[in-house]
Amino acid sequence: MKLIAAAAVAAFALAGTAVAQPHDHAAHAAPAAAAAVTGVGVVKAVDARAGTVTIAHEPIKALGWPAMTMPFKVSDPALLKAAAVGDKVTFQLNGQQIVALKKG
Repeated sequence: MKLIAAAAVAAFALAGTAVAQPHDHAAHAAPAAAAAVTGVGVVKAVDARAGTVTIAHEPIKALGWPAMTMPFKVSDPALLKAAAVGDKVTFQLNGQQIVALKKG
């Protein structure tokens, strides 16, 4: 029984180390309990089938994110109708999901 407990502790310790190693945009994720945050950027792609919009956004200080281009899921596919490739947009994020999107 002690061996199983020791293995579980070791597995949790290693999992924590792996999570702490950033390797993609997910490392910039907002905490799950964070309130909606506003961003500004330019639409680079819209994928209605996947329910995503790719935005080249300005730095988002509230999240500690630098300017970058990344795809975002939308909370409602109807939001994708608000913008087309090349449009400057303002958007609100809850985590890494866009919950509001408008031109301008």
